[in-house]
Amino acid sequence: MIRVLIADDEPMIRAGIRAVLATDPDIAVVAEAGDGHRAVELVHRHRPRVAVLDIRMPDTGGIEAAREIHRTAPATGVIMLTTFGEDDYILQALGGGAMGFLIKSGEPEELIAGVRAVADGAAYLSPKVAARVVAHLASGGAGVMADRRTAARARVDALTAREGEVLALLGGGLSNGRIARRLHVVEGTVKAHVSSILARLGVENRAAAAVVAHEAGILPPRAPEQR
Repeated sequence: MIRVLIADDEPMIRAGIRAVLATDPDIAVVAEAGDGHRAVELVHRHRPRVAVLDIRMPDTGGIEAAREIHRTAPATGVIMLTTFGEDDYILQALGGGAMGFLIKSGEPEELIAGVRAVADGAAYLSPKVAARVVAHLASGGAGVMADRRTAARARVDALTAREGEVLALLGGGLSNGRIARRLHVVEGTVKAHVSSILARLGVENRAAAAVVAHEAGILPPRAPEQR
């Protein structure tokens, strides 16, 4: 059972998230909060596997809460809920240890997929979030976009062929275990590749590596076993 905490200052949004997650028998919402400070308290009390946090909340927002959860309860993976126009917040949350990013207006299936991925130790960027992040990073114009894509591709080209495969699958939201099954290797080998990838790319976590993969235009093959 995947234990989940929900934090959003709007009760109706929380109810909607809870209703979507209730459609999956393997997911249980164990706590709800209306602000980031309360979310951190409840994470320590209930030890959920995943915390779904709204980026903007009164008092303590989602980004501050994500940082504190990452620091004091690293076993809890954080998914940030965002709306269009919050691209700067997404980039801040990437540096705060968040593992997943979802658009509030996205499909319900994305929420379930994101919770499952993060619970499995993977990074998850919804396609819309990935597109927004890449576009925002390249917002200086077509020339800047081309430069960033070229730079991202150069960083990816510095990886070994196997690391490139792993990065593509990581960018597609697969966990180490699923990557291992796709590549027919043991999970420990994948963990070693991921550690090397993060070091070579100069990023701190899987979500940031996934952004580089999307920037570079790496399209992972479709995985039949996303569940």
